Amino acid sequence: MTSSTTEPTTYAVAADADVVRVRQAVRDLAVQAKFSLVDQTKLVTATSELARNTLVYGGGGEALVALLDKAGRPGIEIWFRDEGPGIPDLDLALTDGWTSGGGMGLGLSGAKRLVDEFEVDTAPDRGTRVRIVKWRR
Repeated sequence: MTSSTTEPTTYAVAADADVVRVRQAVRDLAVQAKFSLVDQTKLVTATSELARNTLVYGGGGEALVALLDKAGRPGIEIWFRDEGPGIPDLDLALTDGWTSGGGMGLGLSGAKRLVDEFEVDTAPDRGTRVRIVKWRR
């Protein structure tokens, strides 16, 4: 975590209801931080995609959500962590249209485009960690 102004809140991601819960928590925090409606929507969409990936491809895991402050500019940082099979070819997984399952292939690449900072740490049989940050404009 970087310069959190709040302690991160951890949410389990083990069922569809958890994806909804994380998405709502992020929306509430974005409203609190006075993000524009467009930036709220971008962040919530990225959160939804990544939480769903954590559940479907990672077998479940957790999301950690924190409010950031960078020289008076609020941001929201979210970590998604799972202990699933990992992503064998990250470059391929970040290619628009590529999917390892029945999805449209827009999850990782789409989420990356919607946020200001995006990091992935993954390896086969080691799980996946994704960190995203969205800053208020």
